[in-house]
Amino acid sequence: MRRRLMNYLACPICKNPDLELFVFEEGEEIEEGLITCRACMRYYPIIDGIPHMLPDELRKEEEDLSFLKKWRDKLPEGIAESGRPFNLKREV
Repeated sequence: MRRRLMNYLACPICKNPDLELFVFEEGEEIEEGLITCRACMRYYPIIDGIPHMLPDELRKEEEDLSFLKKWRDKLPEGIAESGRPFNLKREV
């Protein structure tokens, strides 16, 4: 994903355009990272350079939890325990 894409994105749930980007792996483009919406506490993983910005009902819990576990040490505060739609609260 290219950084400039952030200028065109908004949260698909609350429509907030003020999203925050966290980069975990980057080469020429962002390979792994996280986009968060501070308004509704939702997160959207970037996996293999693709932002997974889907509404809650289309998300895969197993995929999101696996991503959160993999990057637990780099996640912004609150996402692991309170992020939506899935979080690691029951495992913390």
